[in-house]
Amino acid sequence: MLSMRIGRGTWCGTRGVLVVCSAGLLTAGCGSEGPVLPPLDELERRFTERMRDVALVGQFTVVGRENQTPRPERYEIESVEKVGEDRWQFNARLQYASVDVTLPIRVTMLWAGDTPMVSLTDLSIPTLGTFSSRVLFYEDRYAGTWQHGDTGGHLYGLIEPMQPAR
Repeated sequence: MLSMRIGRGTWCGTRGVLVVCSAGLLTAGCGSEGPVLPPLDELERRFTERMRDVALVGQFTVVGRENQTPRPERYEIESVEKVGEDRWQFNARLQYASVDVTLPIRVTMLWAGDTPMVSLTDLSIPTLGTFSSRVLFYEDRYAGTWQHGDTGGHLYGLIEPMQPAR
């Protein structure tokens, strides 16, 4: 029971303080803390290995054209490497519309726990234009948003091993 007097002084009854404090302690201790994450350098090593000779195979949408079928997309990643504190280089083949180009693309990558996120803001990619994007990678999937000038949308798909050339 919480009691309060308003006037010259304000106070809470002892039982009320105990109830509020106990509820706080119980809530802080409820649930599981989840698994302990490996150190960041280990997560980065795993990501580097995971993103070697893979293709991001999925679809993208365009905001304002939600009634259209999502369009296919494919980005082939030869490798990724850390080149600075939060800077990574993706050695990638980009196929977009009639463009087919292989480039080293340097991006900012941030981590949310064990989940890496590429963060591009007004990045100029030769022959393609200027893009902003946020893309998350988790296990064998990726998802995010993209912006190219006034046009933007969502993208999502699977991270698949590339088939060896025959």
